[in-house]
Amino acid sequence: MSYSSASMALHGPTLTLRPPCPEDAPDLLALAGDPEVTRWFSWGPYTRIEEPLTYVERLEAERERGERLDLLVVHREHGAAGITGLSELSIRDRRCVVGTWFGRRFWGTGTNRESKAIVAHLAFALLAMHRIGSYSNPENVRSTRALVGVGFRHEGVLRDWHRHGGRHHDVNVFGLLREEWEAGPLAAVPVRLEGELPPAFAALGPALSGC
Repeated sequence: MSYSSASMALHGPTLTLRPPCPEDAPDLLALAGDPEVTRWFSWGPYTRIEEPLTYVERLEAERERGERLDLLVVHREHGAAGITGLSELSIRDRRCVVGTWFGRRFWGTGTNRESKAIVAHLAFALLAMHRIGSYSNPENVRSTRALVGVGFRHEGVLRDWHRHGGRHHDVNVFGLLREEWEAGPLAAVPVRLEGELPPAFAALGPALSGC
């Protein structure tokens, strides 16, 4: 399937990241229809095709406003793997937050590491960010280990930060700074941009470099 939508794609050694489109809804339904995949989220699991369709439709407006840049992770041999992307962008502070989820069959396969390398390239090399943050539930050991394993530093715990399932949850806070990325293994992963970033995001790089 073409990358369409925002006319851009980011290519790594085995993965392509691109904006999801309505044709991806069946894959997203299959991936996020697994309760284990969405166990720690405030949404899901998906049960109807309308849910991923609504999500994809909402993303288009968020891209246009420069609020969120979620990307479908496509393994070029095995197909759609999950979603990763950037949100909570602060132009003044040069920071953003990365969030990621994968279908269960992609857990422990190296897909997370490569996708994080591509997203880090997007944030630091293309958008001129200084910091990428991330979160995990303290009980979600797999997610926590995955973040630490790709170079994110655990910075503390926010108490009762996130509400879902009828109660508040603590969250771990992680961060990766530009100099840490430059000195670490993620920066060595080759990444190629095809097409152009959405206009609201393309404007971030030059704007930030002049701050």
